[in-house]
Amino acid sequence: MLNAKWQISTLQPPPEFVAGVNKIIGKESKYCAKLLWQRGIRDLDKLPGFLNPALYQPASPDAFGLEMERATERLLQARDRAEQVTIWGDFDADGITATSVLWDGLGQFFSQQLKLDYYIPNRLIESHGLNNSGIAKLAEAGTTLIVTCDTGSTNLEEIEYARNLGIDLIVTDHHTLPETRPEVVAIINPRYLATEHPLYNLSGVAVAYKLVEALYKTLPDVPQQPLENLLDLVAIGLIADLVELKGDCRYLAQVGIKQLQLQVKPDTMTRPGVAKLLDLCRRNGDRPTDISFGLGPRINAVSRIHGDASFCVELLTSQDVERCNQLAEEAELANTRRKSLQKDTIQQVKKKLQQLDLSTTSVIVLEDPQWQGGVLGLAAGQIAQEYGRPVVLLSSGGTDDPSSEIMARGSARSVNGIDLYQLVKSQSDLLHRFGGHPFAAGLSLPLANLNLFKEGIDGQLKQQAGISEMLPQVNADLIVTVADLGQDLFNELRRLEPYGMGNPIPQLLIKNCWFENVWHKNIQDNRGQKIQYIKTTFKIFDDSTTAGFPGLWWGHYKDEIPVTGRSEAIAELDFNTFDKCYEIRLVAVRLMSESGFNAVSDPDCLLIDRRETPQELNNLEVPVAQAKILQQCPADWSDIGREYRQAVTSDRSLVLAYQPDRLDAMTVWQQLVGIAKYLSRTQKQVTKLQIQTKLGLSDRSFDLGLQALKQIGFDYHFQANCYQFVARENKITSDLQSCIDSFLLAIKEEKFQQQYFYQVPLSTISTKLLNINL
Repeated sequence: MLNAKWQISTLQPPPEFVAGVNKIIGKESKYCAKLLWQRGIRDLDKLPGFLNPALYQPASPDAFGLEMERATERLLQARDRAEQVTIWGDFDADGITATSVLWDGLGQFFSQQLKLDYYIPNRLIESHGLNNSGIAKLAEAGTTLIVTCDTGSTNLEEIEYARNLGIDLIVTDHHTLPETRPEVVAIINPRYLATEHPLYNLSGVAVAYKLVEALYKTLPDVPQQPLENLLDLVAIGLIADLVELKGDCRYLAQVGIKQLQLQVKPDTMTRPGVAKLLDLCRRNGDRPTDISFGLGPRINAVSRIHGDASFCVELLTSQDVERCNQLAEEAELANTRRKSLQKDTIQQVKKKLQQLDLSTTSVIVLEDPQWQGGVLGLAAGQIAQEYGRPVVLLSSGGTDDPSSEIMARGSARSVNGIDLYQLVKSQSDLLHRFGGHPFAAGLSLPLANLNLFKEGIDGQLKQQAGISEMLPQVNADLIVTVADLGQDLFNELRRLEPYGMGNPIPQLLIKNCWFENVWHKNIQDNRGQKIQYIKTTFKIFDDSTTAGFPGLWWGHYKDEIPVTGRSEAIAELDFNTFDKCYEIRLVAVRLMSESGFNAVSDPDCLLIDRRETPQELNNLEVPVAQAKILQQCPADWSDIGREYRQAVTSDRSLVLAYQPDRLDAMTVWQQLVGIAKYLSRTQKQVTKLQIQTKLGLSDRSFDLGLQALKQIGFDYHFQANCYQFVARENKITSDLQSCIDSFLLAIKEEKFQQQYFYQVPLSTISTKLLNINL
């Protein structure tokens, strides 16, 4: 990792919390309490349910309210009328498992193949989401109801197209919501729930499961298979996708892993395809890493290499052992091919990066017509981690139609808590399509727009964070010795599984260590052929023991590990089920001479809450000189994160002394018009910041306000960092009301966000600042 910034957490839990954790666990724990405290998991009353799913009360599907009622009613209607129902899925692991859950789950109520089928878009030619050509095919085949999973929320044009063909839609999804509710029978999306709701973080497969659960509750005597049989699929999709494992997400992952363990034993196996995949990746299904490093990549690899991943649904749901073995072998070979392609692409990306000035680049955007689109997301994720900034990788192809634009398509990945979805959305005028969430996105745009897109997205992020802050980070949770590594530490850390977003795998710092028996080799596929993908093995030593401890480093050569002098390393502890031994997975290593850490302080010690009494700033917990006062109500986490980061850098406490603007959206519009009138009459000039401060406008709402002012007859000139307005005769256009409505909607959204940041508990702010590594 180039010029990485190493961080070690210095957070220490209070004695009463340690005692409470030990009481719940039933024995003295050396590290559990510290890890829980670091991750903001500090409610001892909820901890038993966090550690033991049997003590957790999952939320009912009824939490989705009227939308779930409409969905179940329409499905029952389709069943009674013997309608043709099609599941529209997606080609990644979350989408494939979601499709499989609906295929098995709805299959208890509809005749599979006869009245129920599924459609998986081709990754290489269709991309994510609904598309009109696929909808037209389904209409010709007699489909009258489409149930989406892991997709569909923002496909407004395609939804309208389906309705015009007489097809109803039930959308189950977890991606970002459109500004207005789509015209569908029902949309079941946890993003409509409060952010603290236990269902808010559900992935696509978990939302699909909730729909099936609602049907099981409505017609309990119909299903022939237990609902619990679907939980292994839910766990695979949840852990393979980028969602925060808390609330019901964590619960479903926990109980799903228990179901997954049954697949390795012939007498309890219910999914021969899953059993064969576990065998091929040499895992037994009892760990979340069996999914994240085993099952998930193999399911994802099929669409990355072949485009069409439809057979993965058959692989996960069929009871034909011979057929499943064949399909699992195909998935395994696709995964080996994916590894080689990924390595080649990353090497090519790094060559292009040598031509960039990274000191002035906040977002890496690269394009190459030869790149394989299926591995761009993986490559972007690895580059983002190594270089500490968001990455967009695109591939462009020619067209046989000279009148058609050449399109660039690809994937983007985020890092360091940067909201990638909003970043890409800021350039939506230049894009053909885009979708995703804060951590990952897919997009396409005319190749002719690429340079404008690069400049726009780079400038947008520069407004949020300085280049100097955008370094790759390596975070260490615990300091251990080589003697500590092994079964006891592994079992203690395993208590907090499953790990994932919000509760990451513990990173162990081993200081003053050295390496022996360092060797690398190409790994082999299941046919014994070498793959262009490197694995380095070694033994690590320190002064705590004379015995070395085995380890490996995926994708790195032996020359990258120092073999002379003392080093320090950050690694994850794991158990190799194939070799039956404990080992570490190396994350980063450097010589002791390069040592240097940034301590991660507790936000609780650096935040002072004066939101209820913003006028009382004379009696703070710290001297005024050691305080940074935030009086402008933030509209998103990046706002408050930037202020917090500046406070920490200058060794000050951040005082939250803001209140939301009480003006309604229409009043803000009227005041903006009044300002424009006054400035045009007096010919005075004003800065953007002055208008924003006066009316509480963000950059986005300010720009929308300028567009609306222009529609009602105010031209403006911008020079010397100031705006001057000129009134002209207004000619009413068809865009007038649309521009005003867009401005009003933006203001309403920002006021909603401001109200959230005014009311959100200080503990939530503290946890968020800690988890997104600000």
